[in-house]
Amino acid sequence: MLGIAGAAFFAGLTPAYAHFQMIIPSTDMVTDPAKRQITLDVKFSHPFEGRGMNMVAPAQFGVHTGGKNVDLLKSLQADKWKDRVGDEHDGFKATYAVAKPGDYIFYIEPKPYWEPAEETFIVHYTKVIVDAMGMEEGWDDEVGLKTEIIPLTRPYGLYTGNVFQGIVKVNGKAAPYSEVEVEYYNEDGKLTAPADPMITQVVKSDGNGVFTYAMPRAGWWGFAALHEDTKKIKHEGKEYPIEIGALLWIKTYDMK
Repeated sequence: MLGIAGAAFFAGLTPAYAHFQMIIPSTDMVTDPAKRQITLDVKFSHPFEGRGMNMVAPAQFGVHTGGKNVDLLKSLQADKWKDRVGDEHDGFKATYAVAKPGDYIFYIEPKPYWEPAEETFIVHYTKVIVDAMGMEEGWDDEVGLKTEIIPLTRPYGLYTGNVFQGIVKVNGKAAPYSEVEVEYYNEDGKLTAPADPMITQVVKSDGNGVFTYAMPRAGWWGFAALHEDTKKIKHEGKEYPIEIGALLWIKTYDMK
């Protein structure tokens, strides 16, 4: 049995849910030439638990296609959204019209987010890849972010249960033995985790920076490879570390 001190200790614990920067497009595969416009929801949240945080205008937002980065920062529109408990948060929306066949890597670099509970600033460099008209070229391009996940598995057209592999890179170099958090976007809130470790799955990359994960359910999955930056940010007279995350969102579908 727990003693009084032990019971008080456990009663005072609250789970620390993982933070995920999100870019969720209206589709990950544009198949109809007559429906080329996609909408992208940009927000910062705990995707499984449905709790949100506020975002400010990011440092950069763009799309990589045809081997080039295109600045889309001015296309972002401020958007208010409510999380699962009804709290309202600041986020963004954008629309983009696909011009020609190919793969489109949308990316964002948010401004540092101060997390007082962890005494850390958070910057999650985030990507999502949309295929247009079945050309299937460019999905494994590097955008050139400070840290990013480069897919080894084509990141669209995935069935539930497929294995996904990616390389974690920091400053353009493979990052061995990186910790990668994996979380499901529990959009409708119907899922309940039986224990806190089930909310955020954790895998590690191997000596070449490659990680592997099999998605057990249809929907959007976020992968976050986390490191501490070599720089710090001064806040209220004290320097604090910066958590830099390489994030990638992919979608799986049930086979019918």
